[in-house]
Amino acid sequence: MNYIKLLNRTMSQAKKCEPLKRVGIIGVPFEKGQKKYGVNIAPAAMRSAGLIEHLKTIDGLDIKDYGDIDTTATDADVEVDNMAHLPQVSACNKNLSERVSQVLKDGRVAVTIGGDHSIGVGTVDGHYNVNQDMILIWVDAHADINTNKTSGSGSVHGMPVALLVKELADYWPYLPTMDWQVPKFSIKNLGYLGLRSVDNYERLAIEKYNVPTFAMEDIEEHGIRKSIHHILQVLDPEMNKPIHVSFDIDSLDALEAPSTGTPVRGGLTLREAISLMEIIYSTGRLRAIDLVEINPALGDESDRKRTIEAGLCVLKAALGFSRRGTAPRGVLDLPVQTHN
Repeated sequence: MNYIKLLNRTMSQAKKCEPLKRVGIIGVPFEKGQKKYGVNIAPAAMRSAGLIEHLKTIDGLDIKDYGDIDTTATDADVEVDNMAHLPQVSACNKNLSERVSQVLKDGRVAVTIGGDHSIGVGTVDGHYNVNQDMILIWVDAHADINTNKTSGSGSVHGMPVALLVKELADYWPYLPTMDWQVPKFSIKNLGYLGLRSVDNYERLAIEKYNVPTFAMEDIEEHGIRKSIHHILQVLDPEMNKPIHVSFDIDSLDALEAPSTGTPVRGGLTLREAISLMEIIYSTGRLRAIDLVEINPALGDESDRKRTIEAGLCVLKAALGFSRRGTAPRGVLDLPVQTHN
């Protein structure tokens, strides 16, 4: 059976569960996983832009804001080669892991607003502790699967996947303050979408473990719909596993989301990102989504507005907003204009 026929069969046979209509919002004002100021103010900027009000436009959605994670850390005397701010990263992610688990146990979809992408350690760890059969869709311009030995920057926001997957545990030295986090998630449950800036050792890891990956050139060839359906089919052929999406705003083209720390041209259009999240929502199995790397301190007011609006569109699509519109409940007829 050829590739296109397999994808078409996958799409036609996809099992759909009833989407969860209860969500919990978590803010993570954290920037120590990278080197540019401002990504820590994204949760406040998103709320100020009407995050809750936008989500309330989705029919039947029950929303609870769990507030922000405490990102303070004790001044531990820790030095790990080429790994900056490890105590702060560790403390933030420990608190975040516990909060994500709480939201999921409360029967809600965990919606986490970063913050830089180092917070993916906490969100995925917290999700895995509740749903050990979860699959992870990493939507990003970058693979974020460097270790401290392969990273060119030493910034932990380029390392979260490597910290999470058990297959790479032996490639790390002992990491003081990180004893709380034992890598248990399998790389076999990981898929990438949107890649276009991948380091040599990251590419080696992706190929060694045969991670289903649709870089931008693949998406251009197959389209966003067939790309995500293929990843879901590979990771979850029975189509019954909880889905976690970790969405870096730099997966979008820099023209769509300019206010981010490591923009890369040639990325997803906003329309592709919305379609992606609508498809994942339609499975009924989305249980957690991270939105990270929005940096309101970068660019001018127009750049900030465009980037935040793009983030809001992605979240709304992930949680059930219909571009077609929804009919009012209990109303069978259109209103008729009457004249006296």
